[in-house]
Amino acid sequence: MSIARTSLPTRIWRSARIIAHLSRGVATVIFIFPRLSREARDETIRLWCERILAILHVRVHVRGQLPDADTRATLFVANHVSWIDVWALKSLLPMRFVAKSEVRRWPVIGWLSMQTGTLFVERNKRQETGEAINSVEDALRDNDNLCFFPEGTSTDGTALQPFKTSLFQAAVNVRARVWPVMIFYPHPDGGANTEAAFYGDLTLIQSLRFVLSQKEIAAELNFAEPLETAQSDRRQLAEQSREAIACRWHRLLRTEPETAADLPAAAQ
Repeated sequence: MSIARTSLPTRIWRSARIIAHLSRGVATVIFIFPRLSREARDETIRLWCERILAILHVRVHVRGQLPDADTRATLFVANHVSWIDVWALKSLLPMRFVAKSEVRRWPVIGWLSMQTGTLFVERNKRQETGEAINSVEDALRDNDNLCFFPEGTSTDGTALQPFKTSLFQAAVNVRARVWPVMIFYPHPDGGANTEAAFYGDLTLIQSLRFVLSQKEIAAELNFAEPLETAQSDRRQLAEQSREAIACRWHRLLRTEPETAADLPAAAQ
């Protein structure tokens, strides 16, 4: 079954609505946020994300153990497929993200991400990784939810990369829960919708064109059981998180699950 396509006028109309919604987000951050409580900001961000997903015709389907609305001080970890991932997760509950430093340079989106609490890190610099761990710890102690993508890159949604372990240390240090989430964009034929993915050499504009060309995109968020950190180290947490995500991913695709021996070793 092929993907249903949009017409050129529809793509132009959606693009105009996205620009308007981004502009509304900028105005909200500048003029409204300073007067809002923390809870009101969180709800405003959630509704903004919900709205932009509606403009893009992204339908979020939730499976597994969805966190309660009052979940706090939790480190969520997920596989990374698309820039849609962030908006899909933030449409469900308050959550800050750890992102690669390049995102900060994206027009408008980078600025909005920074203003709404995203932590940026240069992953290849050990000193900045240490600072990121400290920042994640501080956020968790401040009762924030954090999310990061331990693969350290995005994929086309057809495979999982090894998980980097460094940021799991923040959860260990403050004894915060780690909550694995599997993200998948199903194709109408049941496989992976690689046109929803943002990976490899694709530019943001090219990826956006692929997304706008689809009449509707399904996003599957499958929440595993949360992991307690009291008796675990960062490597164990990385391996357990990846295994939980891999099991749900293979179950969804109805393929043979990886065994413990098949799982790649966790990266530093």
